[in-house]
Amino acid sequence: MNTFSHPDFANTTGEIVIVGAGLAGLFCALKLAPRRVTLIAAAPLGEGASSAWAQGGIAAAVAEGDTAEAHAADTIAVGGGIVDEKVAMALTREAGARIHDLLQYGVPFDRDLEGKLAVGREAAHSARRIVHVQGDRAGKAIIAALIEAVRNTPSIRVIEDYVAESLLTENGSVSGLQLRRSNDPASPPVSIATRAVVMATGGIGHLYSVTTNPVEASGSGLALAARAGAVVADPEFVQFHPTAIMIGQDPAPLATEALRGEGATLINSAGERFMLKQHPLAELAPRDIVARGVFAEIAAGRGAFLDATKAVGAKFAEKFPTVYASCVAGGINPATQPIPIAPAAHYHMGGIAVDMQGRSSIPGLWAAGEVSSTGAHGANRLASNSLLEAVVYAARIAEDLKDRSFAPVSLIDLPVTRNVALSPHIESELRAMMSANVGVIRDAEGLAEAIHMFAALERDTNSAALRNMATTALLVATAAHVREESRGAHYRSDFPAEHPDFARRTMTTLAAAQAVAATLQRHSFAVPMSA
Repeated sequence: MNTFSHPDFANTTGEIVIVGAGLAGLFCALKLAPRRVTLIAAAPLGEGASSAWAQGGIAAAVAEGDTAEAHAADTIAVGGGIVDEKVAMALTREAGARIHDLLQYGVPFDRDLEGKLAVGREAAHSARRIVHVQGDRAGKAIIAALIEAVRNTPSIRVIEDYVAESLLTENGSVSGLQLRRSNDPASPPVSIATRAVVMATGGIGHLYSVTTNPVEASGSGLALAARAGAVVADPEFVQFHPTAIMIGQDPAPLATEALRGEGATLINSAGERFMLKQHPLAELAPRDIVARGVFAEIAAGRGAFLDATKAVGAKFAEKFPTVYASCVAGGINPATQPIPIAPAAHYHMGGIAVDMQGRSSIPGLWAAGEVSSTGAHGANRLASNSLLEAVVYAARIAEDLKDRSFAPVSLIDLPVTRNVALSPHIESELRAMMSANVGVIRDAEGLAEAIHMFAALERDTNSAALRNMATTALLVATAAHVREESRGAHYRSDFPAEHPDFARRTMTTLAAAQAVAATLQRHSFAVPMSA
């Protein structure tokens, strides 16, 4: 691997460019070797990737008695009736091969006393099929292993500390990217010429004021593709993790699903297990149901807590070291005290619409990981399917690209656009609006208010970072407004039931979202335009 802090962007002509250095980006680059690729990372490798924070692990039917068919059935069951069953079946059938790849790259998955892969159970799975690393350190260990493999792969060129601000097209096909130095909005934009871009920029969690995602997960990749005209799928479906640890941190630390798999319970301040009345599976119900249950207890003033004192107790530090460290840092001993929790934006089921090879609607643009929408998750992702989807589609994209040749494209002379820093005040307002009006529970009035704000920002701001945030927020809010029902992670208090007319995936564009915004005439919400 070659790493450049002052890169020669002209040398990328004819290469495949991967934007994003999380699991999907790193895995795709490795799978493309020895084909030359350039990997654009907004931060030094290992920083800023949501996949590095994943605690649960990877779902794969690798245990005796389990099957890919059963795994697919569980995936479909929680997806709100809009999972693409062909996609889900293909995904689960490839799981074993991708786990083998990760082992080859040095990922130290936990093993049992017989040397077989150890597997755990998580919410809505019918079997124990989650492979872990040291209990709750899967994401960190996987990313560390892949970074080491990337460093030892000479065909991969890494350009660190640059963000992609726009996707360039020519005659409807990809022709390059506009980049700018991270954390230096006054720096001039630079162009990078390529006919093949793999978008692997992660999710949208940072658009919400309470999230488990890093700051880099602000929906930028989705916005870039949408602004270039790409079709976007299912943007209204945002999964809220029901058990973010509330100790005043942003992002909020995550109390892994595996704790409930081990028998931890959800209680309110009176010690009542409130999920027993909500669903037959109680704490192991689908995440959207658990998140609404937790949200309701907090809204009613009773508070919500994850109690692992009996199920895990003295073994907490050993079995869940990451969660333990977060709690202790916040003044809580989870071995003896319930953990205060709240729902937090965690995973986006929507994204750039892609086919089974990871191709978007724009020729030359592929997408993998959370920035994409494959149809595998439907309206509600099954626990630990996200890392699996990232590696499966990264490998498919590499296979699709491996033997392709691309015509050279000349570097584009870009005008030096005026760009201002992202205003912390405006950013906070956007995030607060998303949490309040486009969050766990939604309604028409709140969504319209949010749409008005986001449309104005998307249209008028001089900050590229804020424009991309507003673009993605607008896509999420307008799709949520149009879907007048409740399904999976999308819950409308004014339309609390599923409706058969909406038993389909959403396919939209930025132009369509802007058209929805134009029809909503709300003038009561003033948006400060200092951004």
